[in-house]
Order: sequence, then C-alpha cells, then structure tokens
Amino acid sequence: MEQETQVSTAHAKGLPEPTHEISVAELQTRLGHGGPLFVLDIRPAGERAEWAIPGSSHLDIYQALKNGDLNAAAAVAPPPNTTVVAVCGAGNTSKIAAEQLRKRGLPAVSLIGGMKAWSLAWNTAEMTSSDATLVQIRRTGKGCLSYIVASGNEAVVVDAALDPAIFLGIARTRGWAIRHVLDTHIHADHLSRSCSLAGQAGASLWLPEQRRVSFTYRPLHEGETLAFGKSTLTCLSTPGHTRESVCYVIDNRWLLTGDTLFLDTVGRPDLEADPDESLARAILLHGSLRRLFELEPELMVLPCHTSSPVPFDRTVITAILGAAREAVHLGYDAEAFARDLLRRVPLTPPNHHVIVKYNEAGVLPSGDLTDLEAGANRCAVV
Repeated sequence: MEQETQVSTAHAKGLPEPTHEISVAELQTRLGHGGPLFVLDIRPAGERAEWAIPGSSHLDIYQALKNGDLNAAAAVAPPPNTTVVAVCGAGNTSKIAAEQLRKRGLPAVSLIGGMKAWSLAWNTAEMTSSDATLVQIRRTGKGCLSYIVASGNEAVVVDAALDPAIFLGIARTRGWAIRHVLDTHIHADHLSRSCSLAGQAGASLWLPEQRRVSFTYRPLHEGETLAFGKSTLTCLSTPGHTRESVCYVIDNRWLLTGDTLFLDTVGRPDLEADPDESLARAILLHGSLRRLFELEPELMVLPCHTSSPVPFDRTVITAILGAAREAVHLGYDAEAFARDLLRRVPLTPPNHHVIVKYNEAGVLPSGDLTDLEAGANRCAVV
C-alpha cells in the first residue's frame, strides 16, 4: 500500500476512493518484507501486555477516542514517509484514530478486524541438518508454533495450528509429500487442524495414546519410531501438561516438546483439571522434565508455543536443552516443585473448555474462528 492520497483529490480526478483500511494478509506481507510502516497499538496497556504485533508502538488512547476526544492522537509522531497502521481489539476504534491522523495530513489506515483478526497472521523460519529441513510456522499474534520436518521428499507435520492450506502450500512449493500428521497432546488454547490436514493430505494421523478423542487415529506409544525419508521421529512419553503429553525427538537433533517444556519455563498442569488432578499432573511433570534433562544437552528445544510476539525475522525460536535446563531450576523435591508451579499459573486461556471439546471431537467449528481463538496463549507457567 503506497502513501495515501486525500479522498477529495482522488474524487476530483475521477479515481477510485483510497481505502482507509489494511487487511491482516497485506500487513503480514509488508512486515515480512520490511515495508515502511508505523504500527500503532491504541489498546489499553493491560490488553497489550499479553499480546501485540511485533515491532509495534503503543499509545493508550483507546478510552479517549471512545469518549470523543478529537485530539486523542495528537501525540503520535511517526517517522517521515511512513504509513501509520492503527490497531485496536476488533478494528473499530482504530478507524477513529486513523481518521484523526489523516486530518493531520498523515497517511493512516486501520487494521481490519484488529487483534482478533491478527491472531491468524503467521510467518516462517527454518533450519537444516544433513538429512532434514525443519520449517517453524508461527502464529505471530497467538504464539502458536507448528512444524513441518522433511527428509528427501517426505514430510511430517507436528501440532498444526493454522489452516491446512498453509501447510499444504509450503509442502507443495518445496516438492514435499506430507506423510504423517501428529499432535503432541490435546490442545486447549487453539483449535487443532491436524485431523483436517491429515485428511486433505492423505497422511496418517498420529496422537499419543489416550481415551479422550472420539475420532480415529493411529496411537503412538513410548519409544515408537516413525521413518520419513532418511530421518526418524521417536515418541517420548512426558505426562504433566496433560496426561497424554509426549515429546518427539527427530534424528537425535531436534526435540519437539509441545507444551511440556518451553525455552525457559514449563507448561501448566491445571487445564481441565480439579486441584487434586492438577497437583498429580504437576508431580508427573517433574518426572517428565527430569527425564528430558537427562537427554543430550545439545538437543534443540522446539516448543509448540511462545509467550512473546513472533517477529518477522526468519529466526527459529529455539534453545539448546542444556540452556532450558538451567533456566527451569527443577530441584529434586517433586511435590515442592509441583506446589510452587501451581502458585504461579496464569489465568486460563479464553474459551479453553469449548476449544478442548472441538479438539476432542476432531472437528472445526463453522464460520469465523477468530472470536474463539482470540487472545494470547497462556500455556506457560510465568
């Protein structure tokens, strides 16, 4: 989107009226290419604290705009020759901010759908080994991390959190055939697209063995291995975040940890659980982490969530296992670890009961998914 022309000028010349909005897809593309943009988040500070567009600036003028303050955006000072993209929660109040900025002669647009729509924006990063290529597909607003790992022309997908067309498109452009689709556990903060993706790709659908889901899948057990190309994926049982949680080791190089282990913290054990079950899971998590921390410390930890906005920097979100072990401070007393963990869990993810039900049924709701999935992920213990 080029710098905007004033509406009156366009009308006088018989040109189409300029748009005063920008779509998530266009903003995603422009941020990915480093376009001259000044993204202005006008939401209250408490809303921004949990999730934001990477690189955005913040000015808490939401209530002032709602109250009709005609000078609410007067302090906005973007760099010269830069389009301002105003962002709010749902894309309504940001229109008022953009209009005020245009009245000052600044090119300004509003993000259609606001942060709710931004929750589906994504970007990628990748790394390679001698036998395989790993592509990390990141929902930049939501913090969900999915993976395509390919060896030769065969690929596996782990924790698919976006439209299946995205995974199919990436595979098609690389000449890869998706052979296996896996989840690390039954997710609670986003809708799993794994069932749909496996069906569209003609791939095998694998889940850790459990009795929660009502659809057909191939169960993975402790120590089982899947082969693809010259690579192998091995299942490790790591209960704690959920009872069925597993991690996947690929080629003794990459450790896909789901919501069991993040780069510097661990997954919460309390979702869909009463206090006794939460404590029991937290104790199980201690044992699972001890097991992981005994693995090769140079393994690359690749979780399925991150709590920070994902930048468009093409850098894989990862850390070596040894660094994650140092950050977690596990200790030896499992019950003390568990009780401390439960004291630090954040608020539960929005709509998690509904999301879990859909994921257990293996179906996606019809219509717009943004309201159901909107908001930051809250899977990590802070």
